[in-house]
Amino acid sequence: MALTRSALRLFSGRFTQACQVRGYADAPSMSLTFAAPSQVLYNNISVKQVDVPSFSGSFGILPAHVPTLAVLKPGVVTVFENDGSTKKFFVSSGTVTINEDSTVQLLAEEAVPVDTLDISAAKELLAQSQSQLASATSDVAKAEAEISIEVSEALVKACE
Repeated sequence: MALTRSALRLFSGRFTQACQVRGYADAPSMSLTFAAPSQVLYNNISVKQVDVPSFSGSFGILPAHVPTLAVLKPGVVTVFENDGSTKKFFVSSGTVTINEDSTVQLLAEEAVPVDTLDISAAKELLAQSQSQLASATSDVAKAEAEISIEVSEALVKACE
């Protein structure tokens, strides 16, 4: 019986300590760096949450998120700022790195505020891309047209 109590005390002490090591989403904020080749949208700015589209599925990033590396797919990145406002950006592709210290680096090939997008231009680009696919004769031309269609479809969806 004494051995059982000692083992229980030892186990409960380690269990409490293990639970205190990492409390997911308990950190007050996280630092975001979000950039594209032509501009820096956020430079080490504290935010509450970031939602990203990735090829493994869309997901939200909160403070103390599990360290992750993901490839962005065409879609909308939503940044929830500390003041409660949200900003949405269309990205064509890129990467997101989530570090153990609650810093996030989001590097996009292209990033445009969603409120500046033109749905008629996006639909026209989609039609052009579909036309390019229909007339493509080489595998390279077909692949390029398919990528253009994927981005154009995501643009149209972001505008709606």
